[in-house]
Amino acid sequence: MNQIIADKLTLLPDTPGVYKMLDDRGTVVYVGKAISLKNRVSQYFQANKDHTPKVRAMVSHIADFETIGVNNETEALSLESNLIKEFMPKYNILLKDDKHFPYVRIDQKQDFPRVEVVRRVKQDGATYLGPYLSAVALQDQIAVIRAHFPIRPCRKDMQRAIARRERPCLMYHIGKCCGPCTGQVSRETYHGYIKEVMAFLEGHTGPVIEDLTREMEQASEELEFEKAARIRDQIRSIQGLMEKQVAIFPKDANFDIFAPASLEDNALVFALFLRQGKIIGTEHFSMNAVSEDPPEEILGAFLTQFYDRDGVLPPKEVLLYCQIPEAEALEQMLWERTGRRVKLLVPQRGDKKKLVDLAKKNGSELLQKEKALREKAWDRDEGAAVQLSGILGLDTFPTRMECFDNSHIMGTDTVSSMVVFTDGKPDKNQYRRFHIRSEAGGDDLIAMEECLTRRFDKGEPYPDLLIIDGGRTQLQVAEQVLEKAGLSYLNVIALAESHEIIYTPDSEEPIYLPRSSPALHLLQRIRDEAHRFAISYHRSLHQKNALLSVLDEIPGIGDKRKRALFDAFITRDAMAAADVKALSAVKGMSEPAARAVYDYFHPQGEDIPESQIKED
Repeated sequence: MNQIIADKLTLLPDTPGVYKMLDDRGTVVYVGKAISLKNRVSQYFQANKDHTPKVRAMVSHIADFETIGVNNETEALSLESNLIKEFMPKYNILLKDDKHFPYVRIDQKQDFPRVEVVRRVKQDGATYLGPYLSAVALQDQIAVIRAHFPIRPCRKDMQRAIARRERPCLMYHIGKCCGPCTGQVSRETYHGYIKEVMAFLEGHTGPVIEDLTREMEQASEELEFEKAARIRDQIRSIQGLMEKQVAIFPKDANFDIFAPASLEDNALVFALFLRQGKIIGTEHFSMNAVSEDPPEEILGAFLTQFYDRDGVLPPKEVLLYCQIPEAEALEQMLWERTGRRVKLLVPQRGDKKKLVDLAKKNGSELLQKEKALREKAWDRDEGAAVQLSGILGLDTFPTRMECFDNSHIMGTDTVSSMVVFTDGKPDKNQYRRFHIRSEAGGDDLIAMEECLTRRFDKGEPYPDLLIIDGGRTQLQVAEQVLEKAGLSYLNVIALAESHEIIYTPDSEEPIYLPRSSPALHLLQRIRDEAHRFAISYHRSLHQKNALLSVLDEIPGIGDKRKRALFDAFITRDAMAAADVKALSAVKGMSEPAARAVYDYFHPQGEDIPESQIKED
């Protein structure tokens, strides 16, 4: 978990939504939905969670994440499904099928409608309830409906059955159907049952659950435990589904929805794109505006530019959070461009109003998060540097800070590193590394003296604060180098890693900072970065020297060929795995020299891996 993720986790809302996990290239690797974004997203980065290997693999690739707030879980489900189809994320492989979630269809235009489970919504005038998250749970619901409400399960043509006086089926005789096919049930009576079913599906499950609870208790008293367990599972299924589902009435609608949002000197327009009744995507567009600009002017300027681009075709209705001054002119422009009427609407109530409010909410939350992230970043970087300058009594803000560290193994291949932080942030273009020429033999003071001398021989830019990894002794070496270079006026401190103690030239007493101090955290980051940079350089140098030492044993391989081979293969294993042809292709290598290298790594009689055996 990097710092960006850590900061964003603290800002997550405890509301429904969809989240996108991104890798270090900005590619969406996973899309998920949550009833609580705060709880769900945070779980991925908790070390004590027993994640599956797939989740662990996914989390290892996450460099950032984005969230989109919605009103309820049903909207989250719909948005999640469409985003998965759009991005085809690597770790959503089990959700890549084009599955349609189930709905309940009831055609109330009929005299005696059935309750059907369908996978597609049609504009046929029927009532559709859903979508439902679980097809299994929905089937439990349907089973309960058929057991408790006397509506017909059959597909008979009722008018023909009544005209022919057909005999009713078994369901009528066992009391599970009121028998509309007998002609003895009125339309009004039957539609009364349908209203009860719809109320049940919309969450009014109390009476049915009470009946099921009595049946379960009775079965238990009669020692019919399997029956009681089945009824118990039905009750749990109904309760679970009702807690999560919100019945909706899908519409065949196409809208672009836009809402402006501003905070201080930052402004954006948040967009929702709805097609065929589903949110297919979201986007936010940063605007170059100031806090004094009214939202209607920000939105008007955006719409004019947005729809003036090639390939951007608006739907028949564009929903806006607020009225824009140039609405009529823009409608006329869109009419001329598209050849059809485009209405710019500012809804005041109903579902359309909910959509523009949702866009407004997401835009405002996004600006608040960006502000909080900026403030956290400032506190962590520049703010911490300001605090540090006050603690150390510096005359100026330490814009440029340099930190030095050494690394070696058993006194060999000694190296030093210099890392630079500008305004409290790493400035990697300014990093330098030093291969120590002196016979330091593991002496940290000799290495420190050489690298500092070579650094300040290069001249400006000089640091506002020089940081040495070490204690009082290392600090004294740095002071001596600065004095010789005529730079004794530069600010220098040492940070001892063991107890995070700060030593300064002007005080015999070290400085102890609280563990929670941003200034201490900044020093630790600089010191740890110098340590990392030194170790990485040392490892590469040690690996190179070890390989070059091996090549010293091969006849005909001099310094030029050794370095050419190292540049080509980097590691001993890569060189040992190369065949004569690959070795010969290296600049400066002849075939006899390549054969000598190959024979060194594959002595006579040594087994050759089957993968390297080539057929003639």
